[in-house]
Amino acid sequence: MDERVESTQAARAMLGELWDGNGPLLIHQSGGCCDGSAPMVFAVDEFRVGDANVRLGTVELGDGRDVPVWVSDGEARVWENSVLVLDLEPGRAAGFSLEGSTGKRFVSRVRITGADGAACPVPQA
Repeated sequence: MDERVESTQAARAMLGELWDGNGPLLIHQSGGCCDGSAPMVFAVDEFRVGDANVRLGTVELGDGRDVPVWVSDGEARVWENSVLVLDLEPGRAAGFSLEGSTGKRFVSRVRITGADGAACPVPQA
């Protein structure tokens, strides 16, 4: 599977803290409205991944700690020619996401790629 997930240092640091306090993690982004369109972090035993979910990629924290990133099947088609860049910013976290009490929230940014996975060139003005 092609990895379609990247992450910022800030996002990886927060995931490391959450892992230390909660054990192995997973991220799910449903593509719904409101909170459902934000990446949400769960302990692996608190979220059931089903047949309608696709693993988009993994955030590697080091020391064998890998956080899989799951999206709904429909959302996977949206991300087909792009990369989800997991980032962290100040704000209130979505729904039941584990970072909720930290005053920060995970956000998804996008990096568009071509069908071959290469970054698309930026048009020159």
